[in-house]
Amino acid sequence: MVDANVIIQLAYLAAAVLFITGLRMLSSPKSAPRGNLVAAVGMFVAVVATLVDQDVVDYKWIALGAVIGSAAGAVAALRIAMTAMPQMVALLNGLGGAASALVAGADLVSNVVDKGITPSGIVPTAIVLSVLIGGITLTGSLIAFAKLQEVMTTAPITYPGQQVVNALIGLGVIALCVMVAMDPTQLGAFCLLAAVALLLGVLLVIPIGGADMPVVISLLNSYSGLAACATGFVLDNSALVVSGALVGASGIILTKIMCDAMNRSLTNVLFGAFGAAPEAGAVAEGPQGTAKSYTPEDAAVIFSNARTAVIVPGYGMAVAQAQHAVRELADTLEEKGIEVNFAIHPVAGRMPGHMNVLLAEADVPYDKLLEMDEVNPTFPETDVVLVIGANDVVNPSARTEKGSPIYGMPILDVDRAEHVFVIKRSMNTGFAGIQNPLFFNDNTMMIFGDAKKVTIALGEAVRKY
Repeated sequence: MVDANVIIQLAYLAAAVLFITGLRMLSSPKSAPRGNLVAAVGMFVAVVATLVDQDVVDYKWIALGAVIGSAAGAVAALRIAMTAMPQMVALLNGLGGAASALVAGADLVSNVVDKGITPSGIVPTAIVLSVLIGGITLTGSLIAFAKLQEVMTTAPITYPGQQVVNALIGLGVIALCVMVAMDPTQLGAFCLLAAVALLLGVLLVIPIGGADMPVVISLLNSYSGLAACATGFVLDNSALVVSGALVGASGIILTKIMCDAMNRSLTNVLFGAFGAAPEAGAVAEGPQGTAKSYTPEDAAVIFSNARTAVIVPGYGMAVAQAQHAVRELADTLEEKGIEVNFAIHPVAGRMPGHMNVLLAEADVPYDKLLEMDEVNPTFPETDVVLVIGANDVVNPSARTEKGSPIYGMPILDVDRAEHVFVIKRSMNTGFAGIQNPLFFNDNTMMIFGDAKKVTIALGEAVRKY
């Protein structure tokens, strides 16, 4: 007869294979939905194996938690607007960190208080890491959610001596970690460590501005995975170790990609206090010249003579929830015989892949979404570029002005196209707080107004020609 433990370990191995396969499938928009499903099946297998493996006293509480959690998740997934997906991702990151910290803490308290057992080996260190990283992830994610939801200022929150305060708290955290790891029975020190971890999560994220939220979200995602991995060592659960390591590693890689896309280091993102949203109505000093204002009807005339067009979506499209109107405009242009593609910048929006998610929700074909390296060489031969609510990711200052805060940041070279239309509400600056010379170029035409309303009007005007 096959040992039950062997079957459980094989189930964990199968779950790990499904996790890796699902993650690999997420690298392509076409296979991403299947990748999510494959990874979900893997998690189901791991959960069932864990419930069979552990000495569960009463399944009714587990069933109750599963029902409540599943219902809450289903309602949130169905009701959340795609434009609010960054906020939901931030919350999920935080809840993942909280779950890891609570499980590790409960295991420690159960062993020390209820069973009189002192954890040994790698377990005390794993408990410390799980609580520390999980606590930072929870409160850091809540602050990121508040900034994304604009229930608090998106500007960096700084104060004199902030770095010194954070450094002192960091030293205190290290001391507490060493104390608890050396003697896990010090529950007072353990509780203080958990409290300081929660405080540190707040202090680390408040000085980060709105422009850096894509990096913050991917980093917190990595943290949640690392916390889960540490908890896996606490519980001696290989499936949790593998899944946590995968999330942690992929999050770090994505964070690196985001930093490279902004030509900035992770240290600068975390401690640079960059990315303040400008005050409403503020206009930064910019290049001499006058931005030319046009109507959708004027733009339709230019489009009527075009053969190729590229649409560049930005955060303004997300705010106006204009993705469906944009897709309808693209369909209209293609009916007129115009080749249409979309140029996607990695950090456009409020989370990694934000524009891809919105356009996928609007049923824009995946093969129309071109990444920066693929689309940039085509701009000199492009007849018309339509920029919808994007700013810093199309700012040519990144190429030419060494004193600019975004100098060296890879951008979409839309200014090299024959005609450029930019839909914006006003001449306000982007998150970087600098004016965009693109708006004053001779080949640029500004269309002021709500992105959705302007896009709909543009589509109607194009249909008349």
